[in-house]
This record gives sequence, structure tokens and C-alpha cells, in this order.
Amino acid sequence: MKTTAHPEAFHARPAPDVAEQLGVDPRTGLGTEEAEARLARSGPNEVPAQAGPGPVLRLLRQFHDPLIYVLLLAGVVTGLFGGYVDAGVIGGVVALNALVGFVQESRAQRALDALSKMLPADATVVRDGVTRRIPAVRLVPGDVVELAAGDRVPADVRLVEVRMAEVDESALTGESMAVRKSADAVPAEAVVADRAGCAYSGTLVTRGWARAVVTATGGATELGGIQHLVATAEVVATPLTRKLARFSRQLSIAIVAVAAGAFALGVGRGTPAPEMFTAVVALAVGAIPEGLPAAVAIVLAIGVVRMSRRGAIVRNLPAVETLGGTTVICTDKTGTLTRNRMTVTTLAVAGRVVPPAEARECLVAGVLCNDAQLGEGDPTEIALLESAIAAGLDPEAIRAAAPRTDTVPFESETRTMTTVHGAVGYLKGAVEEVVARCETELGPGGVRPLDPAALDRLHRELTDQGLRVLAFARFTPGSAPTLLGLQAMHDPPRPEAVAAVAACRSAGIQVKMITGDHAGTARSIAAEVGLVDDAAAARVLTGAELAELPEAGFDETVAATQVFARVSPGQKLQLVHALQRGGHVVAMTGDGVNDAPALRRADIGVAMGRNGTDAARQAADMVLTDDDFASIESAVREGRSVFDNLRKFIAWTLPANIGEGMVVLVAILLGATLPIVPVQILWINMTTAVFLGLTMAFEPTESGIMARPPRPPKRPLFTAALLRRVVLVSLLLVVAAFVVHRAELAAGWSLAQARTSAINVFVGVQAAYLLSCRSLDRPVLLAWPGRSRMFGLGLGLTAGLQLLLTYAPVMNTWFHTAPVGAGSWLWVLGAAVVAFAVVEADKLFWHRVAARRRVSSAREGGEGRVR
Repeated sequence: MKTTAHPEAFHARPAPDVAEQLGVDPRTGLGTEEAEARLARSGPNEVPAQAGPGPVLRLLRQFHDPLIYVLLLAGVVTGLFGGYVDAGVIGGVVALNALVGFVQESRAQRALDALSKMLPADATVVRDGVTRRIPAVRLVPGDVVELAAGDRVPADVRLVEVRMAEVDESALTGESMAVRKSADAVPAEAVVADRAGCAYSGTLVTRGWARAVVTATGGATELGGIQHLVATAEVVATPLTRKLARFSRQLSIAIVAVAAGAFALGVGRGTPAPEMFTAVVALAVGAIPEGLPAAVAIVLAIGVVRMSRRGAIVRNLPAVETLGGTTVICTDKTGTLTRNRMTVTTLAVAGRVVPPAEARECLVAGVLCNDAQLGEGDPTEIALLESAIAAGLDPEAIRAAAPRTDTVPFESETRTMTTVHGAVGYLKGAVEEVVARCETELGPGGVRPLDPAALDRLHRELTDQGLRVLAFARFTPGSAPTLLGLQAMHDPPRPEAVAAVAACRSAGIQVKMITGDHAGTARSIAAEVGLVDDAAAARVLTGAELAELPEAGFDETVAATQVFARVSPGQKLQLVHALQRGGHVVAMTGDGVNDAPALRRADIGVAMGRNGTDAARQAADMVLTDDDFASIESAVREGRSVFDNLRKFIAWTLPANIGEGMVVLVAILLGATLPIVPVQILWINMTTAVFLGLTMAFEPTESGIMARPPRPPKRPLFTAALLRRVVLVSLLLVVAAFVVHRAELAAGWSLAQARTSAINVFVGVQAAYLLSCRSLDRPVLLAWPGRSRMFGLGLGLTAGLQLLLTYAPVMNTWFHTAPVGAGSWLWVLGAAVVAFAVVEADKLFWHRVAARRRVSSAREGGEGRVR
């Protein structure tokens, strides 16, 4: 998928040419009048805010949803028939849904605000030949700015003069180490991370000093481009949201159609219209699962609490379930898969790898030619101190014994640093630069002639492993330096990340690394954490290579590649798009501003809480408090458990609603008396949904949950197996209610008593079915998920409420019930036992059918391999 280079390509032109094009002398800067004129043309140097709908419109839009229409209908009908408490609950659910949607829609604006906060308040500028501080918002293209350590770069600039400057661009590019800057031009096709002669708005100068010419401000900067991507990135509805919306539309149509048909049929058969209207309302009230949205919200909220205990803070409730359905995780490298701390892993002396005891002089050089203190300073220099300590040396004692008398700080031109300690000096830097100055090296027997071939061979081996290699030499005034050895380091993988990657892969989840680091480093880490089985054979695509891919095979190439290096923010967005077009549910991790567009576009964005930027956190659905990939694996496990519990609740609640609707419909078709009236249906729905159904939210995670493959994203929420179960249990409820109702009327009991028994049978069968739903696919006694206090508590409270409904005079008055004898409770017990046995037998039958199919498929696969 081809992309074009920056139209100006200032990074590819010599600094004097850039200054000339922008009409400025880098020594004196712009004149005040010219700067004001340019400000009028270019506008202020700020990330422009994107206009969007106002808060009132955003709030009203939350009610434009079929499920909300169904809930509002349920609330109105419930209120009309005296169910004021239930109507209030439904109204509360509608309000809560609207509030959550309103808050989540506002996240995009907060993400954009976070981007604008990355710009500094003031900048040091040269105007009329005078250096002064001005508000950064007043910078214009052509302004000459000065940057020192600790400054945040106020705009995109072309460097014209550099003194040992390094810039932390991790938030913009994902590059884990501070980048050394120079005034040199680079090829036009170089990506942002490789443009040494430029610095970009929002990045941080960590070392040195530079003078630069402003090339772009405000929305024209790289930061402004990312802001545009965040603003225009489509927010993808979660799979659960899409499926529930589809279900609510289908349910609305079905309820209206059935109710209208039943009303017409009854009136046509001579039933008075008011009586039929009462019956039709009962049908609608029974069929509407008004407890479903509340249950979904509660199940997700409990998942949020459980995830928070594992270091994952969820900012968007549906993200809990989405994570459980993830098929691809796109992860950053630095700090997520790795420790984000440089560590020396290899010491080499005289062209071979040696133990620390044989590299003492090299370790001493790493301590003396070093400006860091433990825990403070450049990460590379801190790693050298830690390497010496690990070998048993005392850096403070070494420095006290050889105090520094002179220093030549690190220079980007020579890529070396020199320190002098009395009569002895030490040199540290890039291997090729240090070796070029040496004629001898320290070996096992003392000083000997340098062996360039052996050294070059070892250096290549170390860099091929993704290691950063530094050379160390010692010299005395007037003599050439002697090479003391090499120290190779890298940011090692987290041990827990290795285990988490393995767990994700065994669960059928692809893990892809997308990093701003170099391809060699990315390949090495990918092999170490287990993303690829063979580092040498692993394919790594760089941003430049991605840009050259033809559109025809872009998606297929992305799907087949595990590691991406040196990619731009726009390319990260392209990668997420490509995977989603392939039908994947994509989780994207990131910590920098450059990650924000992809975090917002992904099905679930996961930001780093410890080292992440505000822009990344605001664009994400979930934040990891420990920046650890292992927390993602734990969250996936919890997400799968949440989805399991949602399935269990839906499998339990739908038969009750459909059964209630069918009881009324069958009575209408038969011209019989209603076994249950609307207010009684409301009682059943209100009590069982709260005290029985919501116990499903607290179900423990089933064993082997991470051994399953991800559920196919296109699999409907209501599978054939689930629909079969719903129909079966609905029929059991209808038959049980009618049989008991007719039997008690035939035995001479009053209509109120017969209806009371029908209610109790309905609730009893629901309670028995709830026990069966603790395991949807296997007989519950064979797959007991463990003890659940909420399950027992829910059963006890429901039983108490049914006794209250049956025997309390005030309840008899409100709900048209009447006390019943012991025989009625035998009906309840019998119906519950029969329903439980039938459902368990059905599960056992289909479980065995599935097992036979798996065995048959395995045999066919084996025969195919033999043939």
C-alpha cells in the first residue's frame, strides 16, 4: 500500500537550503514584523480542535437505538399496569445506558485535548538577532528556535546546529532509546524515526543543545497529523454491542407482529377489544427481556472489578467482553514485552565471549567513562554500572581511586566519549569508531596486535541478535588506545510476558509485534518471547516495506506477518484496518501519541498506564497499570469468563420471557383463561431476573477456558444449540404452567389459587434450569464449576419471596394471588425435577454427539495423512 513522502521533505535537504527556502538567516532569525505577518497567514501554533456535536445532541443520540425503544415500551406498559417499581428500574437502565454512551463518546474529544497538552507553553526563539522567550503558540514557519536539555520541542524543526543533542521521540515513533541528532540530511524516503536532522513537535530534548528552523506549526506538524487520524478514526462497535442491537431489532419486530396478530385473531373470534388488549399487553410484557440490558451491564461491571485486580483498568464496559473474543493482539515491544531497562548480556575480550571475571578492565572502563549514577542518567550508562556491580565491582570505589580530570563528552559526529583520569584515559563508543583508533587489544596473555577480522565477525554476530554493542579502550597520552573489549546489551523480555504469549498462542490468539525499533532488535525479541519459532526464518516487515506493498495482497501479507518494525502512526492504523477486514477482532496496545489513532480504531485499545502518554490513555478502552503483557493475557481470560457468564444469563432468561409470551399466546389461540396475568408476569420478571439471573454474573471461571480457540467473530450470539435449548425450556415452562393451572381448576381450586400455583411452577422450573445453566455444554454434575455463594443466596431469597407472594395478604391483594396447600408445592417440585432431568439429558446427548464428531474428524485427518 504505497504512501508518499512528506511533500516538503525538509529532512532530505541541507540545512542551509531549508533556511534559504524559508527566508531566514539562522544567525539572526526573523524580524518581528515578518513574524507577525506570517502568524496572520499560518495561524497559531496549536493543534486545532475538531468541531463535533454539542453535549445535548450527543446525549439525545444515546436514545436512538432499537433496544432502548423496547425498554421504553416495557417501562410504559409496566407503569400503566401498576408496576411502578419495575418501571422505575427500567427507566434507570435507560438513563444509565444513555449516560455511559454519552461519556464514552466524549472520550474522543479528551484524547484530542491530551494531544494539544503536549505542546510547551513557551519557546526560546531568535528574532531580530536577539534570543528571547515567547509563547509557543506564536511560533511561525521560518522562526529560529534554540533547544536545550529538558525542553519540549515546540514545533516541527530542521536542525541547523547541533551540540551532542539527543531527543526522546518514543511518544511519537515508538523508538525506545533517545535519538542522537545531527544537522545532516537523510534520504527522502526515511521514516520519521530515522530523520536525524529533524525534531518534531511534542518530543523531548534529553541531552545537549541545538538551533533549528521551524518548518511546520499547528495542524501541519507530525503531531497535528496524528490528531487528524485520531479525530477521523472510526470507533468500531464491539461484537457484543452489534449482536445485541441486531437482537433488539429482531425482537421488536417479532413482538409487534405477534401481538398485532394475536389481537386481530382474538377480536375476530368475538373477544371484546379491551379484554384482548389486556391479553396482548401481557404477551408483550412477558416477551420483553427488560432485565437483559441491566444484567449485561452488571456482568460487565463485575468483570471490570475482576480485571482491575489483575492490573487492567477498563474504561469502556463492552471492552470486557470484546477482549474475551479477541483473535489478534497487536503489541508494542518496549516495556510491554520487555522490561524497558537496558541490561548487559554479553562481554567480549580479544574477539571472543568471556565471563565477567575475564573482562574486568572492560567493566572498569564502563564505570569510569560514564556520567550516570545508579537509577539516574542515560539507560545505556546505567546498564554499564549494573554490569560492573553484577561482576562484583564497586563503582564508587573505582571512581574514588581514579578521579576524573578531563572529559570530552559524547559527540554525534565521532560517536565516542572520552574521559581522562590522571595519566590514563578511557574511550567508549560505537565499535567501528573505537576500533579504528586502536592498534592493539588486551588478550588473555596481555596486550597483543588487534585482530580486526575476528572482532568484525563477533560484532556482526552480536548485532544480528538485536544487541546494542559498545567498545571500550584505554590509552595514555601520546600512544594509540588499546581495545579492552565489548559490552553488548539489550532490553530483555519479561519472563511473565513469555508465558503470557505462550498462553495466548495456545488459546488460538495471534500475537503480532508492532514496534518503532529496528528490524534486527524486533526479530530478536520476537524469538525470545516466543512470537516466532525461528528468528532467522521470521519475516519482519518495516514501514518502508509496508509502503511498497501492492494493495492487492496487502491484507494477506499483514495476516501472515508476525513482526512489524519502524512503522508510522498511519501505518499502524492501516495494519488494524487490514486485520479487521480479514474478520479479526483486534486488540491493540500502545503507549505513545503515535499509537492513539490505532488504539481508537481497534476493537479494543489497550494503553500503558505507567509509561503511557495521556493521548494514548484517553484513546484506549483499557489501561494496564503495570505495562505488562501478562496482564493482557489475564484480561483475555477474564473476558472469556465474562462472555461465558453472559451466554449463561441469556440462555437462562430467554426461555422465561418466551415461555411467558407463549403461555399468553396459547391461551388466546385456545380461547382459554390466562394462566398468568400481566402484573404476575411483571412479578416473575422482576424477582427472578434480580435474585436468580444475576447470580450468573458471579460464576467462577470454568476450567480450560484458555485452551479453547477464540469464538469466530461472525458467530451469532444465538447459536443453533442455544436456540434449541431456549425452545426446549420454553415448551417445558408452557406445558408445566398449563398442566398445573388446568389440574388445580379441575380439582376445584379458585382461579387465584390456580394462577398462584402456575406462578410458583414457573419460578420453580426457572430455579432448576438456573442450576443446569451453570454449565451450558456439559451435564452440570460432570462439569461442576465450583461453589458459588451468590447462587445459594439467590435461591434462598427467591424462595422467600414466593412464600411472601403466596401467603401475605397484602401481596394477595396487589398481585391477585391466594394461599395454596401442600399439594401445590408438590407440583412445583415435580415440575422442577422433570425440567432439570430433561435439560441435562439433552446436554448429555448433544455432548456425546459432538464427541463422536471430533473422533470421526480426527480419524479422517489421520487417514488423509496416511494416504
